[in-house]
Amino acid sequence: MRQSNSVPKKRLLTSALLLVIAPPVLAQQASGSPSDTRAPQATDLDAITVTGIRGSLQSSMNLKRDSAGVVDGIVSEDIGKFPDTNLAESLQRISGVSIDRSNGEGSRVTVRGIGPDYNLVLLNGRQMPTVTGSRAFDFGNLASESVSEVEVYKTSRADKPAGGMGATINIKTARPLDNPGTRANVGLKGVWDTSDDDLPKSVRGDTVTPELSGIFSTTSADGRFGIAVTGSYQERDSGSATAHVPGGWRPFVDTPHPSGIGGGSNLPLPGQPGSENIVNRPGPTDVYSLPQNLEYAINRIQRQRTNGQVTLQWAPMDNLTATLDYTYTQNKVQTQSNNMSVWQNYNPDSTTWTSGSGSSPLKYHESYPWVTDYANGASDAATKVKSDSVGLNVAWDVSDNLSLALDYHHSVATNKPDSPYGSRNVVASLGQFRVGNSMDFTGKFPILNIEMLGGAKDPDPSKMMVAGSIFGADYQRAKVDQLQGSGEFRFENYSKLNFGFATTEYKNTSMGTNVQLDTWGGATNPGDYPDEVWPLYHMGNFFKRFSGHNSPAFTDGFFLYDFKTMRDLAEKAWVAAGKGVAQDYTPQFDYSFAGTQVPGSTANRSNYANSVRERSKSLYLQWSNTFDWGLPVSVAGGVRWEKTDVLASAQQSAPSAIDWISENEFVIRYDGSQFRNLGGSYNYFLPNLDVAVDLNSSMKLRASVGKTIGRPQWGDLNPSQNIGGQVRYDGGNGGSGNPALKPLESRNFDLSWEWYYADSSYVSVGYFYKKIDNFIARQTSTVKAYPDLHSPAGGAYWNAAINQGGCAATNRVCIRDYIFAHFDGQPGVNAAAGSIKGVAGDPVTEFKMEYPVNNRSDSLDGWEVNVQHVFGETGFGLAANYTWVDSGLKYDVTNVDTQFAMTGLSDTANFVAFYEKGPWQVRAAYNWRDKFLAGLGQTPTYVSAYGQVDLNVSYQVTDALTLSLEAINLTDSYYRSYGRNEHMLHNITQLGPRYMFGLRYKF
Repeated sequence: MRQSNSVPKKRLLTSALLLVIAPPVLAQQASGSPSDTRAPQATDLDAITVTGIRGSLQSSMNLKRDSAGVVDGIVSEDIGKFPDTNLAESLQRISGVSIDRSNGEGSRVTVRGIGPDYNLVLLNGRQMPTVTGSRAFDFGNLASESVSEVEVYKTSRADKPAGGMGATINIKTARPLDNPGTRANVGLKGVWDTSDDDLPKSVRGDTVTPELSGIFSTTSADGRFGIAVTGSYQERDSGSATAHVPGGWRPFVDTPHPSGIGGGSNLPLPGQPGSENIVNRPGPTDVYSLPQNLEYAINRIQRQRTNGQVTLQWAPMDNLTATLDYTYTQNKVQTQSNNMSVWQNYNPDSTTWTSGSGSSPLKYHESYPWVTDYANGASDAATKVKSDSVGLNVAWDVSDNLSLALDYHHSVATNKPDSPYGSRNVVASLGQFRVGNSMDFTGKFPILNIEMLGGAKDPDPSKMMVAGSIFGADYQRAKVDQLQGSGEFRFENYSKLNFGFATTEYKNTSMGTNVQLDTWGGATNPGDYPDEVWPLYHMGNFFKRFSGHNSPAFTDGFFLYDFKTMRDLAEKAWVAAGKGVAQDYTPQFDYSFAGTQVPGSTANRSNYANSVRERSKSLYLQWSNTFDWGLPVSVAGGVRWEKTDVLASAQQSAPSAIDWISENEFVIRYDGSQFRNLGGSYNYFLPNLDVAVDLNSSMKLRASVGKTIGRPQWGDLNPSQNIGGQVRYDGGNGGSGNPALKPLESRNFDLSWEWYYADSSYVSVGYFYKKIDNFIARQTSTVKAYPDLHSPAGGAYWNAAINQGGCAATNRVCIRDYIFAHFDGQPGVNAAAGSIKGVAGDPVTEFKMEYPVNNRSDSLDGWEVNVQHVFGETGFGLAANYTWVDSGLKYDVTNVDTQFAMTGLSDTANFVAFYEKGPWQVRAAYNWRDKFLAGLGQTPTYVSAYGQVDLNVSYQVTDALTLSLEAINLTDSYYRSYGRNEHMLHNITQLGPRYMFGLRYKF
């Protein structure tokens, strides 16, 4: 990792004009659950006035020390000052918590190796809907300004909703009656994101973007009524440069296949022509992989995030409190992208390989006896995520011994397109001047060399034209209705019995449409596009973070054309040529199933609609007490009963034909709709027991056992059968969900030793073990999913071209030309349209279909070590932790069969050093995560080890005014993922540091 870039003085002066008032938060001790809003009892934790870094660490330490089970947390440092501007970035400072990043910002959390989908996130004890496509909560949608505390329950609690197999994370917000009087706080920040500094000025975002926030809270003179209003608004302009293999790496085994089409080896056998060009050839039974393509892209992203909350509280009597709150979040994101790419035929004529099974080419070359395309692409899409949440809580202290509470919560979240061009799209272009290419994967950054006609070094704009296009609109809606009742009975011996019930209905709906013009060989003619609409840039200039970006072997010229301009030119040329109607390039995203294809159009339209509804009922009992058995011993035990019914339905377009439209393009045509309705149910008893022994006044030994569940992901429950829009000559891929899946079931054991040896200082060592049953994995089988879906590959026309026409089985250009010359006008063949469709008698298309199944059981275990120390009154302090995690569920890179492996598993470490004295606060934080398995498929996806340094400096000018400077990713760290070995690149992304300048003023 390199040193951070120096900050130009001109930009520092510009940014200083947009100083930040750090957004406000009401410091408070919010309840641990929505049922616990009564006045503090004698057995509750003492309230802590949070001031500064040391106060925050002290409060977090007390939370850990006094809780039943293993609980960690983060408390705001002061009114309106959470430790990080992103909640996920704060959570990663907790031992065992690691994060996934989106656009360089924390988005989802993994706890002790358990992935984001199996960690339950609550807002004030209430389950929140997610529209991330999974159960994972995206912390990027929620501003930290309105949050006062976050708790991470690593062990199970009967009074917490089920679903947090890794952890239950409770986000707490302000309550006005906890902070009597009138308070006001306003803020402004200026954000300089350097990630788009290398982009051309014509497409670059603003140098500095604003963040605004504010809070107002007041209570009546008698303390019976209170209102709190918080709000924040943030704009962020950013960018990234990415090199990746989006088509994936196809695995082979180095043995020949007699058919010559698909399967087996794509490398010439020893002694055959071309075999002499293979260096370090994979062994006869080794698994190796070939790249489908290589793509480079630059991306520009604009985000506008709005958060707000209104809380009303009324305490008409000392023993009765009613709380009504409304929370609103909106996150609007616009993304523009330009790319360059080459596609391969899986027939290299020269390769150099990594060693061993699971190998991939270090160097790869293909040449063609024909002229093929060099592709560019542009996209311009936008989405809007919105969430509304309303909650009502009534807490009643019936007597000195009995408290009751009732909580109702209704929340809706949506994720939908925010652009006339949908939530995803591409207008592709090509030039027919590529005759070969090589790819070099020896370094971290891949180097592409393109051989062009006439030895040209840069692409020729006069030969460029628009090819195919995709316009997609996806809509997701999640709704939660939840009713929770709880109570606590306190016995005369100070023991407690907690009890309660809950009913929850969670409905997840997704629908969308895809309009695809599959003219990937060229839609019109190069003469339809003036040369000036193809501005030439060089991709290497956007990857300055990596060695090799300026290699003379890198053919990096590409056209950074404007999406809308090219779309409009293509539509005009398309309609003028009589090839279709304007709707091909201006699709209507109405999510309608009235018709799957525009009349008179050649565009391929497909639609889908899915709905999964979960209805859960639960009851719980939990008893706790403290005994003197020579040493003080605290015991808390309970059980939760959870019953869930699942009902899932799907409506989707029905595939009708396979259409071979160009050399390597076999597209699926759709017509009409099909329906699927499936369901499932399950119920569990989830016991837990926590025991803590005070060894002395400063040491504690803690043990916990319990059972938790992790509900299946929404995608796994989705009953629709998806086979996509394209296949290859040897078949296709697809998948389906399974609503009858059972949740993952984990039996947990925790043991920890904690030593609180001084104020704000402690050491802890913990061991955890999880035995997981019903592990969900993808099972693959090759099936004829649609018996009437025929492919022209291997059919009568295809075989005639090989047997009578003399075409090689791998020369699909020759095969197409022969079929058009000899069979035009026959069923399925239309030479003028460039179309060859499968007909009855042709082979039925086979699909490798993936289905989720409950199949395996395994375990994971690990150790956590925490150290927190304050150096007396010097103002200096540190906090450090390390987590080791291990599991038997590992991926075997030498195997191409179905794999069962634990994703997200990695060691993590954090180190925070701070200084706090007088008007100064300085905090430097280093976060590190080891490499981990992120996904399964034809090839696994591993993410390389990642570490970054963040810095926060503030100066208190007066009691009310504080100036601040924050720096994120000072190390300019980058993201990289790979497959079966580190040279099998999946993705490498360059981001950049981010700086925030500001002030905060408290009235």
